[in-house]
Amino acid sequence: MKFTDEGYIINVKKHGENSAILSILSKNHGKVTGYVKNALSKKNLGIYQLGNKVGFEAYARVDENMLSLKVELISPDAVNFLAEMPKLETMASLCGLCNVCMPEQLPLDRLYYYIESFFGLINQENWLVNYAFFEFYLLDFLGISLDLSECSATGSTENLKYVSPKTGKAVCAEAGEPYKERLFSFPQFIVEKNYTPNPHELKDLLKMTEFFLNKNFFQTHSLKLPLNRANLLANLEI
Repeated sequence: MKFTDEGYIINVKKHGENSAILSILSKNHGKVTGYVKNALSKKNLGIYQLGNKVGFEAYARVDENMLSLKVELISPDAVNFLAEMPKLETMASLCGLCNVCMPEQLPLDRLYYYIESFFGLINQENWLVNYAFFEFYLLDFLGISLDLSECSATGSTENLKYVSPKTGKAVCAEAGEPYKERLFSFPQFIVEKNYTPNPHELKDLLKMTEFFLNKNFFQTHSLKLPLNRANLLANLEI
C-alpha cells in the first residue's frame, strides 16, 4: 500500500525515544494514522504540532501493517492558535473529536471543507462560526444528521423555532411553545448558511451539537466526550 495526501495534524503520540504515532485529517483519505521515525527530535519538533498542515507519503509492505509516514510541512498553522487561549482550546476540541470519532481512511467528503475552513480562516473575526459548522456537519458524517426540514408535530415548514432532543427533528413555534424549556433552539444560521450569527445563536448551536454527539455517539460506544470538548463552552465564555 502506498499513497500521498495532505492534511492537518490532529494527534501526536510519543513512540520510543524520538519517534511518534501521528494522526492526520487528510483531504482524500480521511483520518490517517502512521509511524514517523524521529518525529520528536529537536530538528523536527516544529513540524509535528497539532494544527500544522502537512503533506505526506504513507506506505506499508502489507495492508495489515501500520503505515509508515514521510511528512513535510506545508504550513505552520499551529502558530495561529498559540496566542489566544479560546482559539487553542477550540482547535484542541476539534482535534480531540476527530481523533476519537473518525475511523481510519474513510473519506471525509464535504466535512473536510469545514475542517479546512476552520484552520485556514482562524484569523478572521468569525472564526468560531467555522467551528460551529464543523460540529454540525460532524453529526451528519457520523450518521446523526438532524431533520430540520419541517415540524415533526404539524408538518409545517413555517416558523420553525426549536429542535427536539428526543428525535433530532424541528418543531415549530406554536407546537413547541409549551415545551420550550426542554427544546433546543432551531439553528437558523446553519440552515441559511449565515456566517454572522450572534453569540447567543452560536452558544445554542454548540449546546445542541454537544448533546447529540454525547448521546448518539459517545454514550452509544461507551466513550466519554473528550475533555477539551466537554469544557469548551466554559472556556469560550460565550
